[in-house]
Amino acid sequence: MHHAEPQHGTVPAATHPTPAPADGEEQLACAHCGAVPAVNATFRGHLGFIVILKYLKRQGPFCRTCGIATHREMTSDSLWQGWWGIPSMIVNPIIMLLNVPQRLKVNKLPEPAPGAPGPSMDPGKPVYLRPVIFGVLIPVVLGSILFLTLKDDPGFAEAGDCIHNNSPLVFPGAVNQNADVKIVPCSGPDAEARVVARKDDTVDGESACRAFPEADGYFTYERRDTKYTLCLKTIKQRPVPILTPR
Repeated sequence: MHHAEPQHGTVPAATHPTPAPADGEEQLACAHCGAVPAVNATFRGHLGFIVILKYLKRQGPFCRTCGIATHREMTSDSLWQGWWGIPSMIVNPIIMLLNVPQRLKVNKLPEPAPGAPGPSMDPGKPVYLRPVIFGVLIPVVLGSILFLTLKDDPGFAEAGDCIHNNSPLVFPGAVNQNADVKIVPCSGPDAEARVVARKDDTVDGESACRAFPEADGYFTYERRDTKYTLCLKTIKQRPVPILTPR
């Protein structure tokens, strides 16, 4: 009796059928490789340097593969080159958030149908597996540097803060034309005077501080449109003179 031998071979993998367009609707093809299906999507990027802002944009239609590749590329560039300026620190995260719904549209597509006219883009590694992911630390570092630079600036002093004058000692009642004042901890050894009050938009220290009898000195600042007066109370033996920057 003849027994049929089982046939050996490769079972084709299941594929996701390409959805057919609705009646009267033209099926979109990827603008990069020509594959179908595709969807209209726009990915944006940002490059920033000090006050220079450059906005990037790539428009589809995209197939799933090319859309993912474009999103990863634009995000990678923005993570590394999009932070270098104060305006860019605000704009860059907004740009990347705008790409999220565009990426979700692409993610809903099935894999491109075989036989595309051109090669698809290489998506590469996910962004979180690329070195540029450390770019998320750039605004943290820049923000920390900015904070450390400005935290001692007397322009941010308020009532209750303490200051130190780095310029040479002058006689009480004299005007110090080289005042070099910075904010210091009130509990520290450098604290020489406590800010009793702050008055903006004036450099008339005598009038501004007359309402504060405990004040025995003042610091005034004026540059362009910025001017203010700090009324001071001595907390160390070193006298606090009238301080006016050059």
